[in-house]
Amino acid sequence: MTKLRFVPCWAWLAILFLIVPFIGQALAKETPRMTKEELKDLMGKPDVVIIDVRAKGDWEGSKEKIQGAVREDPNKSTNSWANKHPKDKTLVFYCS
Repeated sequence: MTKLRFVPCWAWLAILFLIVPFIGQALAKETPRMTKEELKDLMGKPDVVIIDVRAKGDWEGSKEKIQGAVREDPNKSTNSWANKHPKDKTLVFYCS
C-alpha cells in the first residue's frame, strides 16, 4: 500500500510540470504591453517608474539605457526589491 501513495504524488508532479509552462504563457498574454512610442510619452512623468530588469551581462554590455530607469537584478527574488517602489505609481518593466 505504501507504493500506491507515491503514485498519485508522482502523477500530480508530472501534471504540474506539464501545466506550469502554459500558465506562464497565459499570464504573459494578459500582461499589458506598450510600444516604445507609448513609453516615450510616459518618460519624465513623476508618477512613472521605469525598471530595467535585464540580466547583468546584458545591462553592462549595452550602450543603450533608458535615462532615469532603475536597474533591478532579475535573478533576485521579486520581493527583495518590489517594496522599494511606490505602489501608487505606474511601474514599467523592460528587458531585452
